[in-house]
Amino acid sequence: MGHKVVVFDISVIRALWETRVKKHKAWQKQEAERLEKSALEKIKEEWNFVAECRRKGIPQAAYCKNGFIDTSVRLLDKIERSSLARQSAISKERDKRSSEFVFELTGQHWKELPDSLKEQTHLKEWHISNTLIQIIPKYIELFQAMRILDLPKNQISCLPAEIGRLKNLKELNVRFNHLKSIPPELGDCENLEKLDCSGNLELTELPFELSNLKQVSFVDISGNKFSSVPICVLRMSNLQWLDISNNNLSDLPQDIDRLRELQTFLLYKNKLTYLPFALLNLKKLTLLVVSGDHLVELPTALSDSSTPLKFVSLIDNPIENTQCQDETMESEQDRQHFDKEFMKAYIEDLKERESVPSYATKVSFSLQL
Repeated sequence: MGHKVVVFDISVIRALWETRVKKHKAWQKQEAERLEKSALEKIKEEWNFVAECRRKGIPQAAYCKNGFIDTSVRLLDKIERSSLARQSAISKERDKRSSEFVFELTGQHWKELPDSLKEQTHLKEWHISNTLIQIIPKYIELFQAMRILDLPKNQISCLPAEIGRLKNLKELNVRFNHLKSIPPELGDCENLEKLDCSGNLELTELPFELSNLKQVSFVDISGNKFSSVPICVLRMSNLQWLDISNNNLSDLPQDIDRLRELQTFLLYKNKLTYLPFALLNLKKLTLLVVSGDHLVELPTALSDSSTPLKFVSLIDNPIENTQCQDETMESEQDRQHFDKEFMKAYIEDLKERESVPSYATKVSFSLQL
């Protein structure tokens, strides 16, 4: 019995598969067109763009405006160029810091300033930190070109009266030292713009003579023992930033609205029980932090959308049954330093947001310090 041979017409099979291939390609084209018009594809594109921006360290404010993301390649190139320009500026600033007009000193093996420093009166900046130096010498008055005195985290117990003769001084940073008073002669530094005395733990007042500092825009006296806002601070007409947190304030002065240029007001961890209505007269105030106080009364208009406030924190008020534990001086300063770094990082993040989202005008945040 012979075998049966099946004979196929190859041209029929070929035509069948060519038809199927054409249909598949047509389907692929339709699917591609559908995805191109689909919102999911737009979301995917935005997500990849955001991921790329984050990878390159580009702040959200640069590509997101009022909740809308600009994914244009031209924008990304522009942002990258700006980022490179900023990095170049930072590099130049670092080189400037190491120039012949800048003196830098750090390390706990230093207990006093080197004798050779007295001869370098051309210096414009001192950056001295993390040393065991306790005294700033009187010959500092010889440095008439001085612009910046950056003296954080040392053991300085007092500042010489001669500091008042530095007429060109713009920044004084003596945070986290052991100061118990500020010399009234500092009020003669009429060009001073920034004053940081935070974390000294024992400061209770500032001399009235500091009222003469009309150029000051930044004052930080947090982490001390102030029981009231110093009178001299209320007379600093150009003040934009005031940090008086971690003190012993029980109330604010009724004339706090004298600070008409104030934009940032940090009051957290005091003993405030109410906020005066005068706060509502600060038309430029955009950030207010009163977390961890004893507030039982607030101006109702504080939450009104007509106020310029963009960020308000009133978390942890009132505080009940709080028991304070004794801490050593070292651990207290460490805690104060952590508080400062946390708040600094948070506010820097806020600054990157150029505008408030249209669906929210106020944001409350919790401080777990």
